Amino acid sequence: MTWSAAQYLKFEDQRTRPARDLLSAVPDLPEGAIYDLGCGPANSTALIVERFGAARVTGVDTAPDMLAAAAKRLPDCRFICADLSTWEPEAPAALFFANAVFQWVPDTLEVLAWLSDRLLPGGVLAVQMPDNLTEPSHAAMRETAAEARFAAHLADAERLRTPIPPPRRLFERLAGPDRQVDVWHTVYNHPLADTDAIVEWVKGTGLRPFLERLPAALVPAFTDAYRDRIAMSYPAMTDGRVLLRFPRLFLTVRRMPETP
Repeated sequence: MTWSAAQYLKFEDQRTRPARDLLSAVPDLPEGAIYDLGCGPANSTALIVERFGAARVTGVDTAPDMLAAAAKRLPDCRFICADLSTWEPEAPAALFFANAVFQWVPDTLEVLAWLSDRLLPGGVLAVQMPDNLTEPSHAAMRETAAEARFAAHLADAERLRTPIPPPRRLFERLAGPDRQVDVWHTVYNHPLADTDAIVEWVKGTGLRPFLERLPAALVPAFTDAYRDRIAMSYPAMTDGRVLLRFPRLFLTVRRMPETP
C-alpha cells in the first residue's frame, strides 16, 4: 500500500493520544538505541525525542511520503526505510516502540517475540495495535466490498491487515523468567464533526487497501456506499457530531535487568 502523511495527519491529535498513553507505560531505560517502528510522519517519534533526546532515536517506516514528513519534522533524528517483517536492528535495543503498525505485519506474534529477544537488560518492547476489526467502521468496509459491483476487485483487500493476537497468546508466547509482560485494552471515544469525518479518518488507514484495489471509476461509488453504512452505524449526537468508538490493545514486554 501507499501511505499519505497529509491524510494521516488530518487527525493528528487523536492518533497521537494512544502513542502518548503507551509511552507513559515505558519506565526509565538503560543506555542504548531507541527505535520508533512504523514511525509514520513522526508524531510518535516527537514524543520519544521529548523524553529521551534525539541522539538515541531512529525511526523506521516503509512509506517514502511518511519518511519525508518525519525527516522534515525532526531533522536531528535518523529515519530509515525498512520492512518490519525482515528488518534487523544494528544492536540490542533499549526500546522498540510501535504505535499502530503491527496490525499490518504478517506473523505479528513471531516478529514481536523476535524483537523481545533483542532487548537489552532493562529494555522494553512497547506496542499499540488497533483492535477494531469488528467495529462498525470496519464491518462496513467488508460489507461494501461484498457488493457485486466491487467484489471482483476486492477479494484480498481485508487479508492485508493481520488480526491481532489475543491477550492469552501474547502472554503465552512472550512471557518468560526474564520477561515482564503487560497487556491491556483502552477504548477511545472520539467525537468527530460528522459522518464524512469518519470516512476521512479511515481513508488514512483501514480503508486504503480497499480503495487502492478498485479501478478509479469505482472509487466514488464505493466511498458513497461505505459512507451510507457509516451514517446508519454512527448516528449524530444532539450537537450534530458523531462518536467514533475505537478499541486499542496495548502491550509492553520488559526484559528484566541483570542482578549483580
